[in-house]
Amino acid sequence: MSKRTQKIAVPVISVLLGFVLGALIMFIFGYDPIWGYEGLFQTAFGGLKNIGEIFRAMGPLILIALGFTVASRAGFFNIGLSGQALAGWISSTWFALTHPDMSRPLLILLTILIGMLAGGIVGAIPGILRAYLGTSEVIVTIMMNYIILYIGNTIIQKGFAKNLKQSIDSSIQVSDNASYQTHWLSALTNNSRINIGIFFAIIAIVVIWFLLNKTTLGFEIRSVGLNPHASEYAGMSAKRTIILSMIISGALAGLGGVVEGLGTFENVFVQSSSLAIGFDGMAVSLLAANSPIGIFFSAFLFGVLNIGAPGMNIAGIPPELVKVVTASIIFFVGAHYLIERYMIRSKKTVKGGK
Repeated sequence: MSKRTQKIAVPVISVLLGFVLGALIMFIFGYDPIWGYEGLFQTAFGGLKNIGEIFRAMGPLILIALGFTVASRAGFFNIGLSGQALAGWISSTWFALTHPDMSRPLLILLTILIGMLAGGIVGAIPGILRAYLGTSEVIVTIMMNYIILYIGNTIIQKGFAKNLKQSIDSSIQVSDNASYQTHWLSALTNNSRINIGIFFAIIAIVVIWFLLNKTTLGFEIRSVGLNPHASEYAGMSAKRTIILSMIISGALAGLGGVVEGLGTFENVFVQSSSLAIGFDGMAVSLLAANSPIGIFFSAFLFGVLNIGAPGMNIAGIPPELVKVVTASIIFFVGAHYLIERYMIRSKKTVKGGK
């Protein structure tokens, strides 16, 4: 089996094994897994509205997963995606609320740029610390999640003007000019919350694929990820590449937060914990093996699981068990070497038999 085929087969096998393990857990606890999965998929694909919601959920997941991919290609584990996304969400929503009458094309463009700028700044901090001080980006990004979470909540509660808030913990809705939801997409999907964020995500897939595979910067990112010392010897600036990769990663996560905020909720509110889409985006990227093209299909699967989860109630199964399935899939992705070893061993066995 070629490496290309193996790269596709491993995530597919991981997904199948994840569903099997999820079914076993349901069976152990006395639930009917067939009925549970039937309810999940019937709900996910049971109407245009739910299909629209799947694509709505995919937008921020794709963007955040792409951010994780860029950092991973540079050799970093960016766990600060939640904080970067929240920074983009809060900053873009504040701008949208303070400029409600600006023309729709200009307002959307500016909210995109502001969200990416905010996420990029947050992402640059661990990048600079890693490049010049050698600090662990894992520890710094984890801490940054909490810093952004509590600063963000304080800004919402005490920094927003009173006329921009409907309660102490929540802002008012943004104007129609700033909302990423559109009437024609909503009408097409039976009033779902699908929005133009999915188009931004698809464009981002193409851009990041081109960046990583067809540009000098992409080559430098991959080279630094493989061996920063050799890259320095070859004349590349490892420090510059480290910082740029983290800025790009944070900017993509920031845009994911903008799409989630202005596309799904159309306002901003106090968060009790780090954004779940940050960690889900990481899982999407891991399942796709950091492939920009594979991220689209991985995000689709996660969208189906998230939207279809309530359907498991039909079988009396707690929808939280979908998280078990998701975790099982990521477990098998993380243990991909076992699958690869089995596949290679099977290949050698077949050849030996011949």
